[in-house]
Amino acid sequence: MNLVKPNKEEINPFLQLLLLLFYALIGGLVFGLIAVVIDTMIYGMSFFSNFSLMMAGDPKYIDGLKIIQIFSSIGTFIAPPLALALTEGQPITRFYGFKNPKPLLAGLVFLIMVASMPFMEWTVVINQKLVLPDFLKGLEQWMKEKEDEAMKLTIQLLTVRNNFDFVVNLIMIAVLPAIGEELMFRGGVQRSINKAFNSPHLAIWLTAIIFSAIHVQFYGFIPRMLLGAGFGYLYYFSGSIWYAILAHFLNNAYAVCAAFYMQKHNMPLDKADEPLGFAWYGYLISAIITIALFKFFKDSTTSERKLD
Repeated sequence: MNLVKPNKEEINPFLQLLLLLFYALIGGLVFGLIAVVIDTMIYGMSFFSNFSLMMAGDPKYIDGLKIIQIFSSIGTFIAPPLALALTEGQPITRFYGFKNPKPLLAGLVFLIMVASMPFMEWTVVINQKLVLPDFLKGLEQWMKEKEDEAMKLTIQLLTVRNNFDFVVNLIMIAVLPAIGEELMFRGGVQRSINKAFNSPHLAIWLTAIIFSAIHVQFYGFIPRMLLGAGFGYLYYFSGSIWYAILAHFLNNAYAVCAAFYMQKHNMPLDKADEPLGFAWYGYLISAIITIALFKFFKDSTTSERKLD
């Protein structure tokens, strides 16, 4: 008698994408309401009349804003891909490839993130020099205003009063987005697009574009898209989402730690995004080393799979 249980066939990948969007809307609403209830308990009914001040980054309400950010991340990015796996009736660890990370490969991910920093700085500089045609000057001005608003809000969120604030920022900006956004975009969107078109590279780059666009920060679109593609290739090469999560965490944690260091040394946070100014060959060397490390990562994961 054959007691082997056959694998359940997955639903249509386009339906998976629609379900992810549906779960994200529901999750964002439910967890957003939970955050509002908690904020109301903290600030009282005045929370509603001052909601716009809080969303603008008023220091008085920054704790309330952090609560909304944390619960929004959980509801919008972590809960939906988990719900999709449950809908498919599959274990979450198998559905998204939570294979135990290998120390060598984790070390390579760390080296990739460090080596790519100068090159990523160059893409930031190029992106910030974006100039639209004259007939789109109104759009360009609007984009710059939105970018300035986002920068002011980011500075408020990164401002720390004590070590506890630093831990909260690390969880809010590094841990939760690394887990949630990688589950949602690489584990969910990239995986479904790949199943739909049977083209890993198309899936990686389409997902990277969506990943960057969803942040609605126009002057960081190119570097964020490249980061998303890098995370996608780490997932594709290894078959384990842990490496993409690690890379995402390292990228975000660096920003949190850099902001903490700057505040400890009385350095203004609005200078944090200023480029270090490498020579042209520094950017080129960074790009070459990064590509070489990705190739080494790919070869190493191929060898690991042959040994399994």
